[in-house]
Amino acid sequence: MIQFENVSKLYKQDDTLSLDNITLKINQGEFVSVVGHSGAGKTTLTKLIMKEESPTTGSIFVDGVDIEKLKSSDLTQYRRRIGVVFQDFRLLQNKTAYENIAFAMEAVGKSDEEIQTDVPHVLELVDLSNRMMHFPYQMSGGEKQRLAIARAIINQPEVIIADEPTGNLDPMNTQEVVNILKKINDLGTTILLTTHNKEVIHSLGKRVITFEKGRIISDENNSKKI
Repeated sequence: MIQFENVSKLYKQDDTLSLDNITLKINQGEFVSVVGHSGAGKTTLTKLIMKEESPTTGSIFVDGVDIEKLKSSDLTQYRRRIGVVFQDFRLLQNKTAYENIAFAMEAVGKSDEEIQTDVPHVLELVDLSNRMMHFPYQMSGGEKQRLAIARAIINQPEVIIADEPTGNLDPMNTQEVVNILKKINDLGTTILLTTHNKEVIHSLGKRVITFEKGRIISDENNSKKI
């Protein structure tokens, strides 16, 4: 469970209040969309969860632990519990689809046997079995994003943060990516999706939190009502 208690974030260099007294709770296994115009606070929210930024005031708890009090030795382990999918994919261009995922496993000390077993399985999950030995430049935008999702989930994180993952995709590829995220959520992983795409939000029928100027202006359990 992720819990924000009266969290504000002020960027002193330009006196920008990116988050203003935010209180919210995201339960394990939820699929939550976070929406709002550019500058509304969505990215700051995700950076705080990933512990890339610290709140100016307030507290952030994950499974009851105040993440601001984590020792540096525990921070790496904490971040491994979170998978991140970016709008611009951030794939390793000189590695195949298989190697991109294997690299993520090697980084956390997985064995060759585990890699050989798990990589084909996760590529099948995102419907990329036939692209296993292709490099990113040989893949479409939708395929690259599905590969990025596979890399994000390979080490079985508890939470996936998908930051505008469909921003560069056409409607067909957008729907494929959304369907994969729903499938991952059905397996018990918490999904936090930031998006501008209203069609994506409506198709999900899940909880949606709307930000405006650093504040939560609505929190609906069913996005089809919006």
